[in-house]
Amino acid sequence: MSAISVPVARTALFDYPKYWAECYGTADFLPTSRAEMDALGWDSCDIIIVTGDAYVDHPSFGMAIIGRLLEGQGFRVGIISQPEWDSKDAFEVLGKPNLFFGVAAGNMDSMINRYTADRKIRNDDAYTPGDIGGKRPDRSSLVYAQRCKEAWTDVPVILGGIEASLRRIAHYDYWQDKVRRSILVDATADMLLYGNAERAIVEVAHRLAQGESIEQITDVRGTSFVRRDTPEGWMEIDSTRIDRPGKIDKIVNPYINTQDMSDCERERRDNAFYGAQYNEQGEEVELKKIKLDRSQSVIRLPAFEKVSNDASLYAHANRVLHLETNPGNARALVQKHGKVDVWLNSPPIPLTMDEMDYVFAMPFARVPHPQYQGEKIPAYEMIRFSINIMRGCFGGCTFCSITEHEGRIVQNRSKESIIHEIEDIRDKVPGFTGVISDLGGPTANMYRIACKTREIEAACRKPSCVYPGICHNLITDHSALTEIYREARHLPGVKKVLIASGLRYDLAIRDPEYVKELVTHHVGGCLKIAPEHSEDGPLSKMMKPGMGSYDKFKRMFEKYTKQAGKDQYLIPYFIAAHPGTTDEDMMNLALWLKRNGFKADQVQAFYPSPMATATAMYHTGKNPLRSVSYKSEPVESVKDPEQRKLHKAFLRYHDSANWPLLREALKRMGRADLIGDADRQLIPKDQPASNKDYSAARRKNSASAHKHRPHSSKGKGKKILTQHTGLSPRKKK
Repeated sequence: MSAISVPVARTALFDYPKYWAECYGTADFLPTSRAEMDALGWDSCDIIIVTGDAYVDHPSFGMAIIGRLLEGQGFRVGIISQPEWDSKDAFEVLGKPNLFFGVAAGNMDSMINRYTADRKIRNDDAYTPGDIGGKRPDRSSLVYAQRCKEAWTDVPVILGGIEASLRRIAHYDYWQDKVRRSILVDATADMLLYGNAERAIVEVAHRLAQGESIEQITDVRGTSFVRRDTPEGWMEIDSTRIDRPGKIDKIVNPYINTQDMSDCERERRDNAFYGAQYNEQGEEVELKKIKLDRSQSVIRLPAFEKVSNDASLYAHANRVLHLETNPGNARALVQKHGKVDVWLNSPPIPLTMDEMDYVFAMPFARVPHPQYQGEKIPAYEMIRFSINIMRGCFGGCTFCSITEHEGRIVQNRSKESIIHEIEDIRDKVPGFTGVISDLGGPTANMYRIACKTREIEAACRKPSCVYPGICHNLITDHSALTEIYREARHLPGVKKVLIASGLRYDLAIRDPEYVKELVTHHVGGCLKIAPEHSEDGPLSKMMKPGMGSYDKFKRMFEKYTKQAGKDQYLIPYFIAAHPGTTDEDMMNLALWLKRNGFKADQVQAFYPSPMATATAMYHTGKNPLRSVSYKSEPVESVKDPEQRKLHKAFLRYHDSANWPLLREALKRMGRADLIGDADRQLIPKDQPASNKDYSAARRKNSASAHKHRPHSSKGKGKKILTQHTGLSPRKKK
């Protein structure tokens, strides 16, 4: 029996021969105007990147990473940042690119950037100088791509970034409350790169430079494009035959948990497809085993026209897409849109540690472009002293888009690379006071945590390594991260290293030494974690751990905080109105918050982002975490604005403005016993007549809540926490 193959990249990022234009050297900033191009001696750009964010030459900004990476390959790269989109004029300022336009909405989906979870327009934009909203269009990638085509019809347009990643197939659009086509079709772009895309963009750029046409480049992983037929030699598999959205049939399910199979069973499963045979009447008469070449097989998802009108088929397509995300075993996907197919090649091969180090060693200026004349860009101010040590997440939280974009396999930088970046910040970044604001990434503590063997990792199809419990094949040793913390905080000129990324506490409790190190040295008064809910119903739809893990971590946090003689607090975040959440669930969460002395000043409501599993639940009322059928488990979602308001009100049970709504709801729910002034009751019986009376009521309530804190609010803790609570407002962190 042959071994399970682990895919590797054809060429490492640093092994490509440099393009001839490397002779121009490295620019202080990638040019944004013809004057800057002239100063560099350029007559043209090879590649122009269009972005909806302000140009910040920092490795936390996508356009900077891709731009500098391509510059490192020898290409001349220009930046068009936040262009006026009403005409093609702003897209012609750098002239015609020799190879292609790269288009991205920015670090956020433009619709999430522009609108709140209640579909209200935001007035601010953290990625814009002055925090001014309205500097990018709705669905920026689509609009920018169309303008690029208007400017230069013969220049290829390649979409990238998180907005394109999350809209690469037919997807539910929360703002229009309908299923939209793949953004690739609507944008009339030539290619879409999903994920962080370094590997794909470098290969595509070199092949275009060598004279290949964009239409010829159809074999690069992590890319999507439009075609009209299935190429010769490929085997097409109907997705409804392998995960049928109807009655259960005899087809072998390729999504069985591979960890419960023997090597022989897995090998047979991976190399065979059980296809149905039909008679002239279209009736199934037998099953036939067909030899399967995974690298030459493509799964056909239900067409856009079908998923847009059938909730079960939409949920089914979402399920299949998420189960085909492991680069070790994922197959290509195809979905018809009208007369054309949107083809998605298998996910990209994750970057090696050497490649991650190579990407982050690019010559970033680490500051905004001088054109902004020092005007504050909030997103930059937040991250300018922080360091991204890894990417990707195997948590699989259904409401989160990290896995869909960055992948499920964690990609890590070396300790040497991380330490060098700290020294770079210390020596070069203006305003550095000795405090590193964060060493993290999508999570704080998944650094160098992975499956015990690459072979098992390559064969696995589980959507999460930590739900419903931590996989027995997952190595949870945090020692490599602990070592980085210790070395970083002892560097000359570094006074403090804080951890601000969200902590995966169910992993952390597996390594008490890590928790002790974190709590003793790297918490700046408050540590944020995200239980998201207290009740099993919504937690099961989120794929989040139960409160037992939180309670265990809380005890460890308090123990090591006390040993260190510090005043430190946990900040738990929660989501209101997530699919699968009932009014009773929110009531129970409010009671949990009161028992534990938490009073949230800001509330996070569920936001249905494109392609997320929870969004599929919200749209379809079905659970794609299990096999989807027309009779499968229903999932209730909170869509009525008044009910969403109620769920948020439960999270802010302490706000007198919410008491009338909560009194009415509790009576309707048969829980009037929770209305009154006793400790066990949730809200007072009487409404305060004035703010003065309200303040007195808050002080009375906080007196009983205060005893639940790990320590009293004195010293520096007062600067972080509000007077009445153990839960810090997010804006004051």
